[in-house]
Amino acid sequence: MKLAEAQETMQKTVESTQRAFNTIRTGRANASLLDKVQVEYYGTPTSLKSLANISTPDSSTILIQPYDKSSLNIIEKAISLSDVGLTTNNDGTVIRLNIPPLTSDRRKEFVKLAAKYAEEGRVAIRNIRRDAIDSIRKQEKNAEISEDESRDQQDKLQKLTNKHTEKIDHLLAEKEKDITTV
Repeated sequence: MKLAEAQETMQKTVESTQRAFNTIRTGRANASLLDKVQVEYYGTPTSLKSLANISTPDSSTILIQPYDKSSLNIIEKAISLSDVGLTTNNDGTVIRLNIPPLTSDRRKEFVKLAAKYAEEGRVAIRNIRRDAIDSIRKQEKNAEISEDESRDQQDKLQKLTNKHTEKIDHLLAEKEKDITTV
C-alpha cells in the first residue's frame, strides 16, 4: 500500500464517520436522519431517498413526499421498523415526522453513540496504518527500498494517521456540541 493509497483510504474513513454522525439526532430536523432507512419496494430493499422527496419545512418536522403515492404505507412501515425512533404521521399524501425535544438522558445516549462511531473510525484508520506499514516493511525486506526510505515513509504514514485521527476527534467534538446544545 502506497502513502497516497493510505491517505485516500483514511480520508474515505473520515467521510464515512461523518456520515455516521449525520444519522444521530440532535434535536433539530435533518433529512440525513433517514439515510439508513431501507424500504422493501417491490421485493427489493431501496433507500428512502430514491422513493421520496425528503424536506425539513421547520426545525422540528421532516416531511416525506413519496413519488409514488401507493408506497406511502410501506414507507411508513419501514420508518417505524427502523432505529430512527420517530413516530410517523400519515395524512394520505405525505408523511410527517415530528422531532421531539431531546431529554438529557437521550442526549447522553447520543453522545455515547457518537463516541462509538468516532472510535470505530479511529480503529479503521489505525488498521490502514498497520497495513501500510506491513507493506513498507515487506518492501524493505525485499530490498526494494532502503532502511532510511522505509523509516521516512513510516514517519510520513504516522503523520497522516495523526492528521486523520485529529479530524475525527474534531468532528466528534462538533457533534457532541450539536447534541448537547439545547
